[in-house]
Amino acid sequence: MNPPQDPIALSRLTRRMAALRQEHRDLDSVIERLATDIQADELALKRLKKRKLQLKDQISWIENALVPDEPA
Repeated sequence: MNPPQDPIALSRLTRRMAALRQEHRDLDSVIERLATDIQADELALKRLKKRKLQLKDQISWIENALVPDEPA
């Protein structure tokens, strides 16, 4: 995948990736706290972990979009 040539699109992707990384870090903290709490809701914990994986996938997709293709 070729990176966007438009500087505005490039900037938008970069900002989006930064926001996703921040949300991923925040979820990591929340999950860590809930995992130590014996009375934590297991379903809520599973949902948070699933959201964290979704964020990781989105971050990976954006990173791949920003890296230029290498010639074969």
